[in-house]
This record gives sequence, structure tokens and C-alpha cells, in this order.
Amino acid sequence: MLRISTLATLLLLLMTMVACQTTTPERTEASEIESEELEVATLAGGCFWCMQPPFDRLEGVESTIVGYTGGVEESPAYQEVAGGQTSHLEAVQVRFDPEVVSYEEVLDVFWRSIDPTDDGGQFADRGDHYRTAIFVHDESQRQIAEDSRDEMASTGPFDDPIVTEIRQAETFWVGEDYHQDYYLKNPDHYQSYYVGSGRAGFLEDTWQ
Repeated sequence: MLRISTLATLLLLLMTMVACQTTTPERTEASEIESEELEVATLAGGCFWCMQPPFDRLEGVESTIVGYTGGVEESPAYQEVAGGQTSHLEAVQVRFDPEVVSYEEVLDVFWRSIDPTDDGGQFADRGDHYRTAIFVHDESQRQIAEDSRDEMASTGPFDDPIVTEIRQAETFWVGEDYHQDYYLKNPDHYQSYYVGSGRAGFLEDTWQ
């Protein structure tokens, strides 16, 4: 059952899908980190439009990229992923300076940007491709992610179990150009979606 089922929300989602109906070039893999000083976090939190702003505002973050990961299909496109036709999840890669901001702090922003108790998607976006996950790049990240999840489960504001998966990082396919920094390119539509999807209200109510 949809958590958000109002007619306005459904119309908003339909408008979003129509707005994204376009022919797109073949996807490319995200490049390796060019600087040894930077670290990467790969996080799935539902609609990737909503996952760039909180990290872009975080001091120490050098860049964010939205795309697709966790699946087996080569060069996935938005319409395929959003339509549930692949095994990929929408995700964001966060490149940050660990001398300025720690991986733990990056994960804290992640938890405060999602509903980690929802195993059917995120807010108005339903389906496995909108589920939450932390894709770890090494054993150090895995341990930190597990500790962070356990702490959120024991001390966080959620009554229901945390269902966010911790998975090994896989190929990250860079999303289409028009999805990158969508909140800056289309601020009005982004804000309408952020509120209309139910994410804004949930996060405000949860974290006061």
C-alpha cells in the first residue's frame, strides 16, 4: 500500500515521469577518484534528486554525482531503472575530504535524509529500485556502516526496524546530465516534488 496516496501526489509523479521522457546517451561508469586525499561514499536513498542537496551543503564534500548501481545490467538508463526494469537502485556518490568530514558524519546526513524503516521504496516512490542501501568500498567502511546502523537502531527516533541494506560497492553508472544537480536546474519542480512526495514532511516530523 502507498504511504502517500493523494491524487495530487500521483499527478506530481506522473508529471515527473513525463518530464524525464527523453532519448539519452549510453551511460558511463563513474571515474576513479583522482586525488588520494578524497574518499567516496555510495548511498541509495530513493529518488536521487533528493539525495544531492544535503551532501552538497556538507562542508568537506568535493562533489556529488547521481546514477545507478547495485544491479547487473550494463549501461542502465533512467526510464529502465525508474520503471523497475533493472536490478539497479537510484543512488548518489559523494566524494569528500576525510580530513574535513568523516565517513561517520556523511552517514549521519544519510540517515537524516531517508526513512530507513521502509522496505518498499521511499515515500511516494515505490519499488526495489527506490530502496535504501549503503554501498561500502572497503572493510573499514563496512564496519563503520554497521556500527552506524546499529546505533541508529538503538538510539534513533524510529520505532520500526532499520531495513537499510549494507552492500559491497559495485559499478556505479553515471546518470543522465539532466538529472545531475536537478534541484539547482529546476528548483520549483524539485521543491514541489520534495514536498509532494512526502519526504519533506516526514523528515521535519522525525528530526524536528
